[in-house]
Amino acid sequence: MDSRTILAVALSLFVLLIFQYFFGGNVRQAPKKQAPASSIVRQAPRQGHPATKKWAIETKAPIYRARDISVDTDLYHAIFSEQGATVKEFLLKHYKTTISPKALPVDLIRVSSPYLPLGLQIESQPPLDLSNRVFKADREELVLNKTRKEGQLSFTCDMPDGIEVTKTYTFHQGSYWIDLSVRVTGIEALPETLVLYNRPGKKVSRYTFSGPSYYAEKLYRIKLKKIKGRYSYTGPVDWLGYGDNYFITALIPKGDKGVWNITIEKKDNRGLAESRLTALRPDPMPGERGEVLSLGLYFGPKEINRLNKLGHHLSKAIYFGWFDPIAKPLLYILKFFYRYTRNYGLAIIVLTVLIKIAFWPLAQKSGRSMKTMQKIQPKLAKLKEKYGDDRERLNKELMQLYKTYKVNPMSGCLPMLVQIPVFFGLYKVLLQSIAVRHAPFMLWINDLSAPDRLMIPGVNIPYLGGLPVLTLLMGVSMYLQQKMNPSSLDPTQAKVMQFLPLIFTFMFINFPSGLVLYWLVNNVLSIIQQHYINKFTA
Repeated sequence: MDSRTILAVALSLFVLLIFQYFFGGNVRQAPKKQAPASSIVRQAPRQGHPATKKWAIETKAPIYRARDISVDTDLYHAIFSEQGATVKEFLLKHYKTTISPKALPVDLIRVSSPYLPLGLQIESQPPLDLSNRVFKADREELVLNKTRKEGQLSFTCDMPDGIEVTKTYTFHQGSYWIDLSVRVTGIEALPETLVLYNRPGKKVSRYTFSGPSYYAEKLYRIKLKKIKGRYSYTGPVDWLGYGDNYFITALIPKGDKGVWNITIEKKDNRGLAESRLTALRPDPMPGERGEVLSLGLYFGPKEINRLNKLGHHLSKAIYFGWFDPIAKPLLYILKFFYRYTRNYGLAIIVLTVLIKIAFWPLAQKSGRSMKTMQKIQPKLAKLKEKYGDDRERLNKELMQLYKTYKVNPMSGCLPMLVQIPVFFGLYKVLLQSIAVRHAPFMLWINDLSAPDRLMIPGVNIPYLGGLPVLTLLMGVSMYLQQKMNPSSLDPTQAKVMQFLPLIFTFMFINFPSGLVLYWLVNNVLSIIQQHYINKFTA
């Protein structure tokens, strides 16, 4: 049963990987409370509204060269533009693009003018786009430090007829959260739209998601390839964002969720996405003035503890697909062990030992059953020879024999099968969690989220580049484990099954090195356990 177990696991892994390759991460459909796309972008003018015409007036403003305003905190360095009071760069100081010491910081803004994020649009008739208008900043730079932990940056746009629009950003030292308020004076408040633009960076694998998403009672991830035209939603919204495996830019309505419009549209064939968040509110009272938008912004890593503290269901942006119920607890456990080991490789080893201890009684019972099955092979052969032509009688005699010796022929499969969800949950964590991104272990393993490669100076191995030492050790450990396990197969089948360690080695060769480490440690512990069973089981 041991060889059949390994074959079953191999086939299970293969089927799950193939299924996820073709069908994983499908677009979730919008809720039934969906508004027509045409109602999202343009709203009918309010009857008798005194200023609708004023918003549509286009006059030539004096030539003014838009400046770039820098904002520096302990976590990021951002560049805002006076053109639209938008953001041009958002560099994360603690996250690099690669593991190289000379690597550049991660920039969350992967677009350029005229598609800069945080542009503003007034939903009048016709809509008035302020993303290309000049907003004069009240300062040239803002630096936060230990003595100045909070600061504001205001941009003001003077419109015709005394109308004024002000966007104020409030930054906080030690946080990726930014407060944004929009105020309008000289006209009654109108519904307004904030626009996010972004395009995907380098994708980690086809099993991961990169694109627009939002949370409205549950998470909706929008695959641009799967939508035709424009995607729209109307209703309460916790946040709207654009994210990949590790980072997210999000708009978060503050206070009462209210009713919002979301539209998501693909702008080109290179993945440029336009995401619009429009506030819907009743007509303002005559003479009403003041703040018309109050939002929170989060531009930063998808770090689960940080997102949990911020609330607004931001932590739901971390989603591991089908295996989310298993992967999330594994992530918390890994982070817990990391607090003490300060090394995610050691944390994975401790986690593997705990999983092995949890499954130890089941594996122990399975090992004894397999050893007993090996001992009764002569009796099984005699029964097959005697009742080979009578399947019904043969099955009855086999059941009686299993009952007499108190063995279960399927027990050998159980320990491996129950570990498959854990395996895939950990695979998702190591592939998608920011916690293990660029996390070193020891020696040549400097990134547990990347495949294991030992680079040999002057040697370039085709396809691999370097030598997958950890993966080869995993294959050797699997071969030794297979040799130690009792086998009930005939010699021909046994020879065929000897190729399984080689097959698994090729399967794991591009898996994250953290996952290979987990499987290697699990194999070593299984070898120790099997040695104990072989020595002390009669």
